[in-house]
Amino acid sequence: MKTVLIAREILTPLDRIQHGVIVFEDGCVTEVGTRDCIPTPHGCRVLDLKDAIIAPGFIDLHIHGGAGHDVMEGDDAALEAVESLIARHGVTSYCPTTVTAAMDVTLGSLGKLGRFIERMASHGPANNGRARPLGVHLEGPFLSDARRGVHPPNHLQAPSIDLFHQMWTAAIGRVCVLTIAPELPGALELIHEAKRRGVVVSLGHSNADLCEAQRGISAGARHATHTFNAMRNLDHRDAGILGSVLTRKCVTADIIVDGVHVDPSVVDLFLRAKGVEGAVLITDATSATGMPDGTYHLGNIQVEVKDGRCTSNGKLAGSVLTLDRAVRNVMDFAGWTLQNAVRLATYNPARVLGVEKKKGIIATGADADFVILSSKGEVMNTVIGGIGI
Repeated sequence: MKTVLIAREILTPLDRIQHGVIVFEDGCVTEVGTRDCIPTPHGCRVLDLKDAIIAPGFIDLHIHGGAGHDVMEGDDAALEAVESLIARHGVTSYCPTTVTAAMDVTLGSLGKLGRFIERMASHGPANNGRARPLGVHLEGPFLSDARRGVHPPNHLQAPSIDLFHQMWTAAIGRVCVLTIAPELPGALELIHEAKRRGVVVSLGHSNADLCEAQRGISAGARHATHTFNAMRNLDHRDAGILGSVLTRKCVTADIIVDGVHVDPSVVDLFLRAKGVEGAVLITDATSATGMPDGTYHLGNIQVEVKDGRCTSNGKLAGSVLTLDRAVRNVMDFAGWTLQNAVRLATYNPARVLGVEKKKGIIATGADADFVILSSKGEVMNTVIGGIGI
């Protein structure tokens, strides 16, 4: 049966439709436009959302866990708990993200994640009201020791096509993002190979200078991981990796906008540099997200959470941020409109992953993944594959 959603406003998010209508069926959008232009189909279900705003479902490229579970646990119960939590915060699609660990542990986790993603892909447009995994984000082990953050130094690896192939095979090819330090020996060859396989290569956990970063971009990297964090600092005479990330239009970049990882004034500068087309919001959320203060895990790393800060041995270790909060923070920190802030969590990450015709947009033929928002960006409901309202 066709369903019609009526709302005060629809953020596609490339356009803003006042007094909007969305028609969807079997998990797919069939029409979108104004009430004046789209007649209500006969015999359909009609839901008038009154003053609510409809936007595409949020997409989180970088998330380690939530609800007390880490994605590297890999079992159905853990992943379902994470997916249920983030769906309540407007996320309809995500990339479960690994953290550096012993290679046997990593390969075991990738095997579980790959099989889980395969099963979920076969379930059709909906996933029982839970966010859907799009593919694995490998954060490590090809990272700089100097900028490793909390990643265990004894498990870092030199970039290796053979080792990457082992990880790729374990995940049944379900790898969509690779974070890598471009200055490491062997990195440029691996960047080229990962790009050839359709993987988004993201510069991060890197001590690269400007030239090293530019060589990584020339080799095929086109994104940057949690900009400013775990990167060589920006200096006016030594621009480093940030000089490339902030100025190259061919490079998109994500950022953790929780007010902890990056000062709000620097968030504002970042958004001015990357603009509405180049910036992406992520959470880097850990298993502690949605949980009370206490002790949790990031992969095999013990983390402590207190007053919104997630740390391990005094270092920041992921976050407890939710993507809806990040959207609202962009509005608060930089004065952006809800439409532009929403784009950073929808269309932009979808474009990074190459799925922007189906995800992160409200358009004919796109998946019926929506978040229902208040005028302040608060989540009122989430629709995944047409289910949830």
